[in-house]
Amino acid sequence: MKGKAQEKIILVTNDDGVTAPGIRALIEAVSPLGRVVVVAPDSPQSGKGHAITIGVPLRLDQVDIFDGIEAWQCSGTPVDCVKLARDKILHRLPDICVSGINHGANHSINVIYSGTMSAAMEAAIEGVPSVGFSYLDYSFDADFSLCKEVAHSVAKQMLETELPEGTLFNVNIPVVKKKIIKD
Repeated sequence: MKGKAQEKIILVTNDDGVTAPGIRALIEAVSPLGRVVVVAPDSPQSGKGHAITIGVPLRLDQVDIFDGIEAWQCSGTPVDCVKLARDKILHRLPDICVSGINHGANHSINVIYSGTMSAAMEAAIEGVPSVGFSYLDYSFDADFSLCKEVAHSVAKQMLETELPEGTLFNVNIPVVKKKIIKD
């Protein structure tokens, strides 16, 4: 008799902070796909790149801001969030890591400085298929409807596909009408 399939664990993080609108949209997009665990900075960490915190203690506090979703805020960088998620919260690797949704592009040289992409990259280094999502809209009150559809589709495909170790995707979503986006 076969056992019940283990529920997929999706780590959600970002560089804009746990209260950013983009992370809320990302959580809504991926929550139907498995158990979502959020570990994100307690304040904006844009431009931190692949920095880690040394020389000062890190704080990790559970927060109740997403209905029915386990969420933690960390005083460190996006990379610190990924490391703490694995070692102190999940005690194992998640099935995938999704980072964002970042305001503005993460392409070309921006990827080097991006905390959004560095969090996803850290998870990929650890062997977790990962993706960073960015929306080419800098407005704080941006409409994330299209982003949620894209993020759901990408995350679903990642969970259903056996991806090579170290897989890292960078998805930049333009401000366009849905009808011109191909699935």
